[in-house]
Amino acid sequence: MNIRSLTRGDGVVIGAAVLLFIASFLDFTGSPDCSGEMAKYCAAAESSNAWDSLATVMSIYLAGVIAAVLIIVSRALPQPRKVAGLDLGQFGVALAIFAAWTAFWTIISVGSAGPGIIIGLIAALILAAAAIASPLVPALQAKLITAPAASPSPYNTGVNAGYGYPGAQQQVPGQGYGYPGGPQQGGQPSYGGRPQPTQGGQAGQPAPAATDQQTGAPAAEFAPFWFAVPVARPLYGEDGSPTPIAELAPGTWYLAVEQRGQALIAQTQDGRRGVLQDTTGIQRG
Repeated sequence: MNIRSLTRGDGVVIGAAVLLFIASFLDFTGSPDCSGEMAKYCAAAESSNAWDSLATVMSIYLAGVIAAVLIIVSRALPQPRKVAGLDLGQFGVALAIFAAWTAFWTIISVGSAGPGIIIGLIAALILAAAAIASPLVPALQAKLITAPAASPSPYNTGVNAGYGYPGAQQQVPGQGYGYPGGPQQGGQPSYGGRPQPTQGGQAGQPAPAATDQQTGAPAAEFAPFWFAVPVARPLYGEDGSPTPIAELAPGTWYLAVEQRGQALIAQTQDGRRGVLQDTTGIQRG
């Protein structure tokens, strides 16, 4: 699970779930009227909370908490999981709406509403609203935990060698994909780790470029390359989901493994792949 993929909307969902759980321990009904003839019944009256009724606590409070858990887990997982054909997030949103709907009709049917059901209704409404609005409202799509700025510049060389830096001097796993700053073999390497031909036909000269059989023009061939983004940009799933699976941070190098139109299929340091839709201003390694 990647908690850095959580958004502000997810933070609102978590806060509403915590408030809903606390409300379940508060008085469900209000204090009885102890004036006049009702005074003799006050001694026998006992406060009760939602846990005294299994149907109430399951249909409102626990339903809302479970909905929040499903939503957060769905958005933190690198790949979506499904339950009965529905994405975990969609199932959680439906359960949050059910909890808010049940709380609304429960507070209407209760003769004297206590703080437990009042706060529970407010929390359930906030939970349902945040679950629905998070993928739609830009303000709620901002990252809950922002990635720290990289202290060493990714364009330095020498001491900043390592994953994600172009100044690496040692052999690295990404060498075959044109890792920036990797050792040169047989001439100046281009993106994709293919050395360019040198004068005099020396070693390292690549095979002739492939041509299109129909037009005779050189065939466009994509070569993986390393790149960095100028500003933080979302990385979406390859399945077309509108929810970002990760955020590409400036100051870190990522591997472009495929191109789809104007978009790039990028791979993060932890091996996750996704679609970078906005490729303007990227810096190639």
